[in-house]
Amino acid sequence: MKKNQKYAVLLLRVALAAGFLSAVSSRLGLWGTQSSGWENFLDYTEQVNSFVPKNWIPAIAITSTILETLLAFLLLIGYQTKFAAVGAAILTFGFALAMTYSFGVKEPLDYSVSTFSIAAFLLSTEEKYHWSLDEIILKNKTN
Repeated sequence: MKKNQKYAVLLLRVALAAGFLSAVSSRLGLWGTQSSGWENFLDYTEQVNSFVPKNWIPAIAITSTILETLLAFLLLIGYQTKFAAVGAAILTFGFALAMTYSFGVKEPLDYSVSTFSIAAFLLSTEEKYHWSLDEIILKNKTN
Protein backbone atom coordinates (compact mmCIF):
# COMPACT_ATOMS: atom_id res chain seq x y z
CA MET A 1 0.00 0.00 0.00
CA LYS A 2 1.35 3.41 -0.93
CA LYS A 3 1.92 5.98 1.80
CA ASN A 4 -0.70 8.36 0.38
CA GLN A 5 -3.23 5.53 0.27
CA LYS A 6 -2.62 4.84 3.98
CA TYR A 7 -3.48 8.45 4.76
CA ALA A 8 -6.54 8.33 2.49
CA VAL A 9 -7.87 5.22 4.26
CA LEU A 10 -7.32 6.83 7.66
CA LEU A 11 -9.04 10.03 6.56
CA LEU A 12 -11.92 8.04 5.11
CA ARG A 13 -12.41 6.24 8.45
CA VAL A 14 -12.35 9.56 10.31
CA ALA A 15 -14.68 11.30 7.84
CA LEU A 16 -17.28 8.52 8.00
CA ALA A 17 -17.10 8.45 11.80
CA ALA A 18 -17.41 12.24 11.96
CA GLY A 19 -20.46 12.15 9.70
CA PHE A 20 -22.23 9.67 11.97
CA LEU A 21 -21.17 11.43 15.19
CA SER A 22 -22.26 14.83 13.91
CA ALA A 23 -25.73 13.55 13.04
CA VAL A 24 -26.11 11.79 16.39
CA SER A 25 -24.81 14.84 18.26
CA SER A 26 -27.34 17.05 16.49
CA ARG A 27 -30.33 14.90 17.36
CA LEU A 28 -29.14 14.67 20.98
CA GLY A 29 -28.80 18.45 21.21
CA LEU A 30 -25.00 18.50 21.56
CA TRP A 31 -24.55 21.13 18.83
CA GLY A 32 -26.41 23.73 20.88
CA THR A 33 -28.60 26.04 18.81
CA GLN A 34 -27.51 24.27 15.62
CA SER A 35 -28.93 20.96 16.84
CA SER A 36 -31.98 19.45 15.24
CA GLY A 37 -33.11 17.86 18.50
CA TRP A 38 -34.75 14.51 19.19
CA GLU A 39 -38.33 15.56 18.39
CA ASN A 40 -37.34 16.94 14.99
CA PHE A 41 -35.37 13.75 14.36
CA LEU A 42 -38.44 11.66 15.18
CA ASP A 43 -40.52 13.76 12.78
CA TYR A 44 -37.91 13.37 10.03
CA THR A 45 -37.60 9.63 10.72
CA GLU A 46 -41.36 9.35 10.26
CA GLN A 47 -41.17 11.24 6.96
CA VAL A 48 -38.26 9.14 5.67
CA ASN A 49 -39.96 5.90 6.71
CA SER A 50 -43.38 6.85 5.38
CA PHE A 51 -44.01 3.22 4.44
CA VAL A 52 -43.85 1.78 7.99
CA PRO A 53 -46.45 1.97 10.76
CA LYS A 54 -46.12 5.14 12.85
CA ASN A 55 -45.63 3.17 16.08
CA TRP A 56 -42.34 1.75 14.67
CA ILE A 57 -40.75 5.21 14.37
CA PRO A 58 -39.31 5.47 17.92
CA ALA A 59 -37.71 2.03 17.58
CA ILE A 60 -36.25 2.93 14.18
CA ALA A 61 -34.91 6.23 15.53
CA ILE A 62 -33.33 4.64 18.60
CA THR A 63 -31.88 1.71 16.64
CA SER A 64 -30.37 3.95 13.96
CA THR A 65 -28.89 6.25 16.62
CA ILE A 66 -27.30 3.31 18.45
CA LEU A 67 -25.95 1.82 15.21
CA GLU A 68 -24.56 5.13 13.98
CA THR A 69 -22.83 5.71 17.33
CA LEU A 70 -21.39 2.19 17.48
CA LEU A 71 -20.20 2.24 13.87
CA ALA A 72 -18.65 5.69 14.34
CA PHE A 73 -16.59 4.59 17.32
CA LEU A 74 -15.50 1.37 15.63
CA LEU A 75 -14.38 3.33 12.57
CA LEU A 76 -12.68 5.99 14.64
CA ILE A 77 -10.53 3.58 16.64
CA GLY A 78 -10.15 1.17 13.75
CA TYR A 79 -11.56 -1.89 15.50
CA GLN A 80 -13.37 -4.49 13.39
CA THR A 81 -12.98 -1.93 10.62
CA LYS A 82 -14.10 -4.16 7.75
CA PHE A 83 -17.24 -5.15 9.70
CA ALA A 84 -17.93 -1.52 10.68
CA ALA A 85 -17.43 -0.32 7.10
CA VAL A 86 -19.82 -2.95 5.72
CA GLY A 87 -22.32 -2.06 8.45
CA ALA A 88 -22.02 1.64 7.62
CA ALA A 89 -22.48 0.90 3.91
CA ILE A 90 -25.60 -1.20 4.50
CA LEU A 91 -27.10 1.24 7.01
CA THR A 92 -26.62 4.27 4.80
CA PHE A 93 -27.79 2.37 1.72
CA GLY A 94 -30.96 1.62 3.66
CA PHE A 95 -31.26 5.33 4.46
CA ALA A 96 -30.83 6.15 0.76
CA LEU A 97 -33.51 3.65 -0.29
CA ALA A 98 -35.98 4.91 2.31
CA MET A 99 -35.31 8.53 1.39
CA THR A 100 -35.72 7.77 -2.31
CA TYR A 101 -38.99 5.95 -1.72
CA SER A 102 -40.41 8.70 0.50
CA PHE A 103 -39.06 11.85 -1.20
CA GLY A 104 -37.72 10.89 -4.60
CA VAL A 105 -34.12 10.85 -5.80
CA LYS A 106 -33.22 14.48 -5.00
CA GLU A 107 -33.22 14.23 -1.19
CA PRO A 108 -30.65 11.40 -0.86
CA LEU A 109 -28.50 13.16 -3.45
CA ASP A 110 -28.69 16.45 -1.53
CA TYR A 111 -27.63 14.69 1.67
CA SER A 112 -24.91 12.66 -0.10
CA VAL A 113 -26.23 9.46 1.45
CA SER A 114 -25.28 7.36 -1.58
CA THR A 115 -21.78 8.82 -1.56
CA PHE A 116 -21.45 8.01 2.15
CA SER A 117 -22.64 4.45 1.49
CA ILE A 118 -20.27 3.90 -1.42
CA ALA A 119 -17.34 5.39 0.53
CA ALA A 120 -18.05 2.99 3.40
CA PHE A 121 -18.22 0.08 0.97
CA LEU A 122 -14.92 1.18 -0.57
CA LEU A 123 -13.35 1.27 2.90
CA SER A 124 -14.51 -2.31 3.48
CA THR A 125 -12.44 -3.51 0.51
CA GLU A 126 -9.11 -2.53 2.07
CA GLU A 127 -6.75 -5.34 3.05
CA LYS A 128 -5.10 -3.54 5.98
CA TYR A 129 -6.10 -0.64 8.19
CA HIS A 130 -3.02 1.28 9.25
CA TRP A 131 -3.08 3.34 12.44
CA SER A 132 -5.88 1.20 13.83
CA LEU A 133 -6.62 -1.12 16.71
CA ASP A 134 -6.99 -3.86 14.08
CA GLU A 135 -3.36 -3.35 13.07
CA ILE A 136 -2.16 -3.50 16.69
CA ILE A 137 -4.12 -6.70 17.32
CA LEU A 138 -2.79 -8.27 14.12
CA LYS A 139 0.82 -7.39 15.07
CA ASN A 140 0.36 -8.92 18.53
CA LYS A 141 -1.02 -12.14 17.01
CA THR A 142 1.98 -12.51 14.69
CA ASN A 143 4.56 -11.90 17.44
